[in-house]
Amino acid sequence: MTSAREAELLARIPNQLYVNGEWVDGEDGTIEVADPATGKVLRTIANASVADGVRALDAASSIQAEWARTPARVRGEILRKSFDLLQERAEDFALLMTLEMGKPLAEARGEVAYGGEFLRWFGEEAVRITGRYNASPEGTGQMIVTHRPVGPCYLITPWNFPLAMVTRKVAPALAAGCTAIVKPATLTPLTTLALVALLEEAGLPPGVVNVITTTSTAALSERLIADPRLRKVSFTGSTPVGVQLLKQSADNVLRTSMELGGNAPFVVFADADLDAAVDGAIIAKFRNIGQACTAANRFIVHESVAAEFAVRLAEKVNAMTMGRGTEDGVTIGPLIDDKAVANTARLVTGAVAQGATLIVGGNAVAGGGSFFEPTVLDGVTPEMAVSAEEIFGPVIGIQRFSTEEEAVRLANATEYGLVGYVFTADAKRGQRMIELIDTGMMGLNAGAVSNAAGPFGGVKQSGLGREGGLEGIHEYLETKYTLMPSAFA
Repeated sequence: MTSAREAELLARIPNQLYVNGEWVDGEDGTIEVADPATGKVLRTIANASVADGVRALDAASSIQAEWARTPARVRGEILRKSFDLLQERAEDFALLMTLEMGKPLAEARGEVAYGGEFLRWFGEEAVRITGRYNASPEGTGQMIVTHRPVGPCYLITPWNFPLAMVTRKVAPALAAGCTAIVKPATLTPLTTLALVALLEEAGLPPGVVNVITTTSTAALSERLIADPRLRKVSFTGSTPVGVQLLKQSADNVLRTSMELGGNAPFVVFADADLDAAVDGAIIAKFRNIGQACTAANRFIVHESVAAEFAVRLAEKVNAMTMGRGTEDGVTIGPLIDDKAVANTARLVTGAVAQGATLIVGGNAVAGGGSFFEPTVLDGVTPEMAVSAEEIFGPVIGIQRFSTEEEAVRLANATEYGLVGYVFTADAKRGQRMIELIDTGMMGLNAGAVSNAAGPFGGVKQSGLGREGGLEGIHEYLETKYTLMPSAFA
């Protein structure tokens, strides 16, 4: 049931495309955005055609040179004002994300805080884009290294973090002096529309950021990527789609950032603090209902503590409350849609059929909404699909190991390499795991790693480039080297 507060908020959210500083209808009709907890339509929004996307690129291209010349302090202040406005409206943004994505309200508030930090961080980084000036090694000339914006960017964001995935791309692009076309996921576009309205209020000039909502993602993306005016693509989503975008980007040799799939190992050694490991597991697995590329998927636990670890996990999971994220006390919301429920059920059913033991959960929930019980499986093996595939659901699968070498082998037995989690009391072992586990990020005795000040990204088929940290702004900058003769030659 939609409350009066929810209805009032939804009525204020723009429902059109945002192109060149104007709200305009799309040429391909409309899109219905639904609440995954009820299946009810929340808002009907514009559906962009390929031509609409080209108009957005026209706008971004026409103002690119002007925005690049805008003083870094001005760009930074716009981002800082956007951060301040977001803090003032944190409850609105949190509720909006809960409505369109399903995560519990407490988690949505956490995402507002996390997503906002990218606006603040890159607002500060805008004035810290530095180069260097030094003599050539031979002493015959002066070497000057400068950085300049790469140009118009196409930013494609996923549905699972409707705010943070946008700010993590838009903020460094703006700080670097790039214009952008944002294509949010059709399942959760409302937060992006609300955010661009906030950016406009903070003083962002028309055309610098354009938002296109569409069901014709493949056709629109292909057209924009083929346009020589576009100079960068940043994508967060599945590896197969990322691979296709990389192939398309090759023709124009575009700069690309790809934050793709994950299949994170969560390794618990015999000497680990089990209470800390269990708490870390709950965070690493059930944050966002397991729908995160950073979610722990493969729980690799030493055989001497695996049984106790499973018991303690089951106690925590049994205490969880499932329901609509707006309700008090809810800790597990719905999955994004019924297809996600069916896929999670397939993985659990397959694992049990192959010999895994179901400790708790394991069922889809009837009665409306896209709910699946938080689940713990024991006796999982690497051959099972629940180990080999990215789950994107609230399922823990425990497999056992006996030696450190075996733990490393199991952790690395995947084509993905986004993040790994390791729990051990041995500092030297922890250092070895940092070196030996093939991931772009690591949580050492920690169940969450994301931070705006840290470089987020993976290796292998988990992607290219980094978002956040000191490294994040350089994804949107080109490096130029100039040599001039020495004045003393």
